[in-house]
Amino acid sequence: MRRLVFLVREAFSSLRRNLLVMTAAIVAVFISLTLLFGALVLSELVKVNTDRWQQGDHVIVFLKDDVPAQAQIDLQAEIQGWDEVKDTWFCDKQCAYKEFKEMFAEQPALLENVDPSILPPSIRIKLVDIKTYKDVTYRLIDNPAVRRVVTAPDRFDQLSSVTSALNWLGIGLAVLLGIASIVLIANTIRMAVYARRDEVAIMRLVGASSWFIRIPFLLEGMIQGLIGAALAVGAIWTAQSFIAGRIPSTFLIRLSVGNDFLIKWSIVILAFGAIAGVLGSAAGVRRFLKV
Repeated sequence: MRRLVFLVREAFSSLRRNLLVMTAAIVAVFISLTLLFGALVLSELVKVNTDRWQQGDHVIVFLKDDVPAQAQIDLQAEIQGWDEVKDTWFCDKQCAYKEFKEMFAEQPALLENVDPSILPPSIRIKLVDIKTYKDVTYRLIDNPAVRRVVTAPDRFDQLSSVTSALNWLGIGLAVLLGIASIVLIANTIRMAVYARRDEVAIMRLVGASSWFIRIPFLLEGMIQGLIGAALAVGAIWTAQSFIAGRIPSTFLIRLSVGNDFLIKWSIVILAFGAIAGVLGSAAGVRRFLKV
């Protein structure tokens, strides 16, 4: 136990002596893992929303306020009879207000200023084959009773394209910065070894084992990687909480991922940071400590 305390103390002591280079390495780890974690979250959002859309309403037809009740019923019956349509249901103003309250539950000030009468009724459509959404939309868009037609596929086609590009860009930058962070950690360790070269020589003379000499430096790199990874995890959790609180999800698009997903990948990111730190340390130690 005393030996472990000594090794950890030596690692932190070395970190203090190389504060500037250590900070650069931590920042590189932080940025690279933030980009990687962010790309994972974007991919999960696309997956969650795609699954949600496929199981829910594919097309939402908002109606004008002056459309008579019978005309609303007739239009719904007409849509229900189309071959492309599996099912329909009607959402009146009270239904729309209930959904509105659920979406903006964390913004009571907004709810107080909204009258249910201003929210449009709508017909929700579930399709037999989701690929036919454009045909259904074209048949509805010119109907005089229709105010607006909203389709999830349009949004997800755009979202998927943008997200795919961002993911590849983020992963590419994360890899480059990850390599840079390992190099920076290796340089930090090399400086630490050089600064303690006399101490290392004495430890060799008194018979210290190779691993006893190496472990403080490996711990130093692991700590740098863990700090950078912890900052990345904190950044993503903070951004996710901010977005979920300030930009509420709608019945078409969900803007937050589950905590289970965040917890699972937070552990992976922390482990990845620690491993990157150890790899950088090993590279630095290997060159200067050939014991």
